[in-house]
Amino acid sequence: MMKKLLTNFPLILMVIAISGCGGASVDQQSVGGNVGSNGSDVVTVAFVTNQIADFWNIAKAGCLDGQKDFGVQVDVRMPAESTAVEQKRIVEDLMTGGIKALAISPIDADNQKELVNRLAKEIPLITHDSDAPGTDRLMYIGMDNYRAGRMTGELVKEALPEGGNVMLFIGRLEQDNSKHRRQGVIDELLDRPSNTGRFDPPEEVLKGETFTILGTLTDQGKPEVAKRKAADAINTYTEMNAMVGLFEYNPPAIYQALSQAGKLGQIELIGFDENEVTLQAIKDGHCIGTVVQNPYQYGYESIRVLAGLLKGDKSVIPESKFIDIPARKITADNVDEFWARLKALKEG
Repeated sequence: MMKKLLTNFPLILMVIAISGCGGASVDQQSVGGNVGSNGSDVVTVAFVTNQIADFWNIAKAGCLDGQKDFGVQVDVRMPAESTAVEQKRIVEDLMTGGIKALAISPIDADNQKELVNRLAKEIPLITHDSDAPGTDRLMYIGMDNYRAGRMTGELVKEALPEGGNVMLFIGRLEQDNSKHRRQGVIDELLDRPSNTGRFDPPEEVLKGETFTILGTLTDQGKPEVAKRKAADAINTYTEMNAMVGLFEYNPPAIYQALSQAGKLGQIELIGFDENEVTLQAIKDGHCIGTVVQNPYQYGYESIRVLAGLLKGDKSVIPESKFIDIPARKITADNVDEFWARLKALKEG
């Protein structure tokens, strides 16, 4: 059973390509289905992501296993447009449909407080992947993004032991996880003490003793924009020594831009998440490494917690209101083992 496999490999991300939807067809890609909805007493809980991505298909697999293990119906929604407006429309549609609990990855936590607080008054609500601090959400399931960012910075130092000029690429900075992940990279490269409350403006050039952060380029969750901005940066910043992609699709976009420019091996690539293009680049020596999450557990744990809450079990919420699912580094030393396990899980 997939749950038992994850017990054996707690930090292994399950890459399971799941296409289509179990009985649902709406424009934002409802990917849970309406199993058991015809007169069934099974309650429905929802798992809402911040966009469509392979990363979220892995989380969906965890949700569906949670559906089987905890006796609830799960509706997984992935916004076709990665905007707070679209995400609001989705959750309001879910509320009209009668969901009893919600796990959400807020796209713009600061500007979604009113929405989160309103929903939290009606149903149990938790956040996953990206938190919404200062709201009435019950808890957060995910990783310490600041620490994961510092881990990514450590990979940059391995790639450029003498230092150099670095450009950061990320989907957006409105998300809580994006802010902390990016800041962790910056603080690590500038050898600063940890401070999760710090935020450097993305347009500023930041200089340390050995590293210079040239800037942070955002793409609003659009891979084609990410590739274009990576290509533009290669042409514009001739002094650039490394490119760091901080969302799952960023490293592949950077890789493609570097390949087309004939710059593979001349400009270092550092990744985030477990996209197969990124893993192959590590194997081929074109990427120093990547920091991976465990989206399967994001999905599975979210359903476990929501199902427990609906049964009146408040013990599923830890005192810290945070379930930490740690990140890990994947480099040439462990990429073969990591990828082999991914493929074995995918096939069986």
